Amino acid sequence: MKTKLFPCNDSRLLYMGRIDDSKSESYRFIYAGSSVTIRFKGTYIAAVLANTMMSANEMSVGALIDGRLTKCVFDNGWDNHDKQTVTLAEGLNDDWHTVTMFKRQAAYHYFEFFGFELDENAQIEKYEKNYALKLEVFGDSVSAGEVVEAVEYTASSDPEGHNGQYDNAYYAYPMITARNLNAEIHNNAQGGIAIFDGTGYFHMPESIGVETTWDKLSYYPEGPYSDWDFSRYTPDIVIMAVGQNDPHCEGQPDRDITDPDYRRKWKDKYMEITRSLMEKYPSAQFVFLLTVLMHDPQWDMAVREVTEELESERVHYLEFTRTGKATPGHPRIYEQYEMAEQLTAYIVNTLR
Repeated sequence: MKTKLFPCNDSRLLYMGRIDDSKSESYRFIYAGSSVTIRFKGTYIAAVLANTMMSANEMSVGALIDGRLTKCVFDNGWDNHDKQTVTLAEGLNDDWHTVTMFKRQAAYHYFEFFGFELDENAQIEKYEKNYALKLEVFGDSVSAGEVVEAVEYTASSDPEGHNGQYDNAYYAYPMITARNLNAEIHNNAQGGIAIFDGTGYFHMPESIGVETTWDKLSYYPEGPYSDWDFSRYTPDIVIMAVGQNDPHCEGQPDRDITDPDYRRKWKDKYMEITRSLMEKYPSAQFVFLLTVLMHDPQWDMAVREVTEELESERVHYLEFTRTGKATPGHPRIYEQYEMAEQLTAYIVNTLR
């Protein structure tokens, strides 16, 4: 079959998320849930990719083919960073189709997207979507949808030896909420992240925190780091969901949020980050929360104190019905929907 490449910089494609489009020949996908949508007439579609971050984890992209969700595994790039042609769908009716390819995982890998490969005689038209709302999320693995598809482990610990195959940002509660509200979303969540550098589980052993990543496009130092241009996206609502991983400090005792000095230090840094974001987004509402993954309720109290001490009508605190009580492992699909329904209702009834 003869094919044709429609390049990544084709103006008829629609992108969503913090995507690095600084190079015309390839766009870099970094954040969980980042996506590109195409509207085309043809029978076959593939994505031309190159993995640019080495990881032993399974690598895959998600695709929504005319509303049908599928998973497409590709070479993790451990041995090479060559281009790969990843088939998303074939044997389709020779008619018009809408396909969204999205990043299932957070920054275990970045990949370069060169464009879509279609039938030689395929046609495409400009895809446009009128969103009712813009959301942005700063969170950890729960917000990124890690281990969400391990449904047989619902309300229990994660399966041993999982290596990314259960991750799917599509089922993360922020992404579900965005679909509920017809909202565009930038999901800036990363598994293991905490507020401070040197704490949490992201990029161990030195660990990188939100204090470094919040204003970054590329947020792995090997990436290398690059700054995000905040003029590109202004959300209506920002979800702040950090605190689950913050007790951890590699090789040292856990950080104790009941210690007055550390509690003060932690809250001050969280407020500093938030105030910076409030300056970037002078009209946005901010919702602070922690998820249903089990944790010490003292962290919920500390997050609530942050919202109170910010003393702004734009800052809100949401506690889910089962915050910190539902599961010792990552929330699975059902539990993510549970959070999403409560968050959706809160936004509709309180913020809109």
